[in-house]
Amino acid sequence: MRHHASRRAVTTAGVAVLAAATLAIPATAHDSGSVQYDGAIDNAKTTHHHHQHGGDDGHLPGSVSDVELVSQLELKNVEPEKIADVGVHEGYAYLAAWGGATCKYNGVHVVDIRDPENPEEVAFIVAKEGSAPGEGIQAISLDTPYFTGDILVTNNETCKDPAGFGGLNIYDVTKPEAPTPLAVGIGDTLANGQGQKGANEIHSVFAWDAGDKAYAVIVDNEEGPDVDIMDITNPKKPRLVAEYDLDAMFPQIAQDGLDEIFHHDVIVEEIDGRQIMLVSYWDAGYVQLDVTNPLAPVYLADSQYAEFDPEAAESGFMVPPEGNGHQGEFTLDQEFVLATDEDFGPYALSAENVTDGTEIDASSGSDTKQLAEGDTFTGATTFVGRACPGDTAVPAGDPNVADIAVVERGVCDFTVKVANVIAAGGWDAVVIFNREGSDACNAELGMSVAGDIYTFGVVPREQGYAIFGYEDQYDDAGCVAGNGSVLSPIPVGTTGDTLTFSSYFDGWGYVHLFDGQTMESLDTYAIPEAHDPEYASGFGDLSVHEVATSEVDPDLTYIAYYSGGLRVVSTESGQIEEIGHYVADDGNNFWGVQVFQHEGQEYVAASDRDHGLFIFRYTGD
Repeated sequence: MRHHASRRAVTTAGVAVLAAATLAIPATAHDSGSVQYDGAIDNAKTTHHHHQHGGDDGHLPGSVSDVELVSQLELKNVEPEKIADVGVHEGYAYLAAWGGATCKYNGVHVVDIRDPENPEEVAFIVAKEGSAPGEGIQAISLDTPYFTGDILVTNNETCKDPAGFGGLNIYDVTKPEAPTPLAVGIGDTLANGQGQKGANEIHSVFAWDAGDKAYAVIVDNEEGPDVDIMDITNPKKPRLVAEYDLDAMFPQIAQDGLDEIFHHDVIVEEIDGRQIMLVSYWDAGYVQLDVTNPLAPVYLADSQYAEFDPEAAESGFMVPPEGNGHQGEFTLDQEFVLATDEDFGPYALSAENVTDGTEIDASSGSDTKQLAEGDTFTGATTFVGRACPGDTAVPAGDPNVADIAVVERGVCDFTVKVANVIAAGGWDAVVIFNREGSDACNAELGMSVAGDIYTFGVVPREQGYAIFGYEDQYDDAGCVAGNGSVLSPIPVGTTGDTLTFSSYFDGWGYVHLFDGQTMESLDTYAIPEAHDPEYASGFGDLSVHEVATSEVDPDLTYIAYYSGGLRVVSTESGQIEEIGHYVADDGNNFWGVQVFQHEGQEYVAASDRDHGLFIFRYTGD
């Protein structure tokens, strides 16, 4: 799910250098501007509303090694890509049913797993209309002056406007078969928000009991860098007590060329009497903070990405790192941190304005004609307006030359724009640049868009102006203050610079091993197919999603690897070594993974996006 920052990519031989705007395709977010959602993809808002977060384009062959499938439970009302995260507590599993394609039957499946061989769904927590949980599913025991028992915390993301809202939910699951809501839709609020519907959408939540106090940290989709801390000591009345932009507080965590910085996931673990927060902060990597006093966080350490992607380098591809710090956990003895970089785009894009020698920040549209590895497309540009119904008609392109229709974002969705360009005839490619608005202008976005023509964007608005020599008329402050309806001053039919786009293979997401104290990088791990161009399409998503470290063995970790199945690795040698795996004959699509204990055995609960709950046991030595 992701980059819009300018990068430089080096060929395998290390000779040719590409000026790159590296961008792996991210996942969608709702457009918060004045138009209905148009397909804009903004990682800082959410990273899982996109079909690529669990594709349906094939799978790996079935294969099993030292992993026993103990049981499998098909959950009720499951459609493809419906099941998201899983949490486990006191003999029960909680699985998120998020918006999916229909935004129906959203909520949390409650499954009795006290007999792992015979799991049974015992309850379903219905989400509020238009909202859905996804990545933030966690149950814990609380003992505070206001509450003693078990709670479940979940996140809210919107799948239908205007009914949906954000914030966190807290449920009393002391009796899991009869969950009771304690608080719903509470979080940080937009400036103009009122009541529950003013709560910002959140991507994840993690709660912890700190003695007389209890807290939850939430991932704010609307304010990407925010680390928001809620006091949930009284879970019926959670309240926001702190919000931190870590890149502003601790600028040393940022790296040049890795500019898409936002909070994605988080855990808090008690280590040596201190509450240590591990923040997955996308391009800034993984950050450790001491939050024993949540009102005064102390920086401890952070990870840094290498100059060249180490996992790709092992396969002979010298490419820049993508960042994408997604999720991480400490090992049982806290010696190591295992963490996942999530990347759904095995190809990266290099884009350049050839006429003036500048880079263009752009990605390929999600479901449009794609450049194959090593392919290059070069064409002259013409501005064709907004390409929406009711606007000035899109002029025809020249069928005898390679030409690019440059379109302005706004009013209608990207697929409609592309369809109108195709209908005009003669065009070989489309480039879309951003509109006005506080969430637009020079923001660098991806696109959920369909069409059988090359489609690149969303290019920052100033870069779009520059293609036609109008950069002097771009006013960033005025653009940000706009409402998305003001057209650019570029006349329809204006010809502009020549642009070139190239594609190169850089692999899928993978796993890091860090020193548990210093966050020094020690090793990386990927399934072999993830860095083989032969598996770039037709085998599902071969990115990693998340890890769960063993509760009994400090050297053991379980990994949910989407279409790569369940993977079991050892870190006993100080490196990551695969020691077991499971991929079903008809494929898997694992999102979440959690460990639990039963009668002296460790089991693994994994959430399959298309089916439901799988329970495994590692059988190796």
